[in-house]
Amino acid sequence: MKTHDTIMILDYGSQYSQLIARRVREANVYSRLVSWSTPADEVMAHQPKGFILSGGPNSVYDEGAPTLPDYVIESGLPVLGICYGMQLLARRLGGQVGYSQHREYGPATLQVDQTDDPLFRNWGVESGDWKGNSLQSPITNLQQVWMSHGDKVEVLPNGFRPLAHSDNSPFAAAADVARGYYAVQFHPEVVHTTQGARLLSNFVHHICGCGADWTPVNFIEEQVELIRAQ
Repeated sequence: MKTHDTIMILDYGSQYSQLIARRVREANVYSRLVSWSTPADEVMAHQPKGFILSGGPNSVYDEGAPTLPDYVIESGLPVLGICYGMQLLARRLGGQVGYSQHREYGPATLQVDQTDDPLFRNWGVESGDWKGNSLQSPITNLQQVWMSHGDKVEVLPNGFRPLAHSDNSPFAAAADVARGYYAVQFHPEVVHTTQGARLLSNFVHHICGCGADWTPVNFIEEQVELIRAQ
């Protein structure tokens, strides 16, 4: 049976977690969604090319809040943290997360400051009428994203640089390019983030190095072959 490049998505309880898996598969890359508490050997048995940390309803300061497993960092593989995943990654690597009792929920305008970063490759190539019904700006590095968070990163870990900001989030996206660590405060998986699918595709293809070799049809055919072989 053919093996595919795989992205492992660690689920921290976000209502959008299934969407992350769907967007990755729409980029023709196989993904698996598992609980953040899944044992390391079960996760690494899939020989992942990278990890995505989902969002979640917790604060990193909550008692008993989900944590970032050691094997993710020890693997040396690229990591993309989304919302709560961003906060976990930043705090684990020495950054500071600000606690907030008020959530930011809804659309926000993202200004990309590092347009040459691979995470934002071809970002905003489809222009629109910002003043009309379109959700995106004719300015290529200015796009609508969807925010849903309380806490936010206030001090980046050593080695990270800011990639983008919004009015309420100075570090709406950041990266340690040398180690392949990327983090975004917004949710790229939802349709309200107009270029989100492109961002996820950039991560799995241009940062993790995955090939575009998976489709649902391929998967069905391979499962049929496996059943016949058994």
